[in-house]
Amino acid sequence: MPTYFLVAQILIAAGLVTTILLQLHGGGIGGIFGQADSVYRTRRGLQKTMLRLTIILTIIFVIFSFLIVLVQ
Repeated sequence: MPTYFLVAQILIAAGLVTTILLQLHGGGIGGIFGQADSVYRTRRGLQKTMLRLTIILTIIFVIFSFLIVLVQ
């Protein structure tokens, strides 16, 4: 059973790294296309979804870490 937890944790870690790397700090996704980042804007659309997904994956990662420690 711990093998399943380890495989699941590796997959969650890969998803967490991906979501973190897809987020841009500062200008947001518009910064890729040369949008000026002089105006502060709230997170909307895809940025908000990516932030929530990152938080959810982090919580799941921590839960799986505790489960792996408890099973051993």
